[in-house]
Amino acid sequence: MSMTDPIADLLTRIRNAIRARQADLTLPASGLKAEIAKILKQEGYIKDFSHFKEDNKGRLKIQLKYTPAKKSSITNIRRVSKPGLRIYVGKDEIPRVLNGLGVAIVSTSKGVMTDRKARELGIGGELLCTIY
Repeated sequence: MSMTDPIADLLTRIRNAIRARQADLTLPASGLKAEIAKILKQEGYIKDFSHFKEDNKGRLKIQLKYTPAKKSSITNIRRVSKPGLRIYVGKDEIPRVLNGLGVAIVSTSKGVMTDRKARELGIGGELLCTIY
């Protein structure tokens, strides 16, 4: 069975793992999912991620980050652009998530990056998701 929206699947698996207080999760890998995980690590929302092969298929393992009080560093993670309705933003239309406290992940012609980096480079693209 093919998956219609692998990014939404990634975000939903992260959301469900946080609700279940799991330390890590494993899911099918892709280049785009790895780039999103890399941004989540750089921004401090996850501890780490690794890419490995299992039964001849690429897998992605994400280690979630919690405070000592067992509270997740991710409060909200939301898919914006969907396969049925793609959301593209210009360089001046990139939203600020919680006045800069959160992160919007944008897929641009120069790769997948945060909203801050896209504004700095002066390029727009597809608004994949927001996280805070």
